[in-house]
Amino acid sequence: MSAGDVVIIPTGGANIASLQFALERLGAGSRVSADPAEIRGAARVILPGVGAAPDAMQRLRTAGLDLVIPELTQPVLGICLGMQLLHAASDEGTTACLSVIPGRAQRFADAPQRPVPHMGWNTFAVDGECALLDGLATGSYAYFVHSYALPRTAATIATTDYGISFTAAVQWKNFSGVQFHPERSSAVGARILQNFLRF
Repeated sequence: MSAGDVVIIPTGGANIASLQFALERLGAGSRVSADPAEIRGAARVILPGVGAAPDAMQRLRTAGLDLVIPELTQPVLGICLGMQLLHAASDEGTTACLSVIPGRAQRFADAPQRPVPHMGWNTFAVDGECALLDGLATGSYAYFVHSYALPRTAATIATTDYGISFTAAVQWKNFSGVQFHPERSSAVGARILQNFLRF
């Protein structure tokens, strides 16, 4: 693959350098851009995110990308907060999101044995066959860092349990997403990014 195969949309606070290194290890070039024309012309788009939904959505609105992203027709991958932003809303600041996928992110309930944020390695369960999770099985480990999560929706292709069952991965038309960080999830994460690059 040549440089510029993937455009990464900056949402603020994202672990973009690690993501770019992970893509580079797979032979994929990438560039970071908030330019609507570059994003529309990209072969693939990644929407990463770490931090607060209201701040990330404000950045996207300021750049006019809240109107651009839902209209994209190429493969799009949301990561962590980026996956949540693809949905309709988040309870974090009662934030309206991109409304590409039905669903609303909700905060985990605090519990002595389950601190919030949910942070660290956890397994996920694969729900049927899907291109994004090709080659991965129920029980695979991935690295999570988040305080909000999506309940199961019509787009859910994998779930994880942290006191409650929540969506770990989604597929909706040309949009897909993972709640965990593939760039920090060793061979499992590399396989997911590789699958995305094959779309």
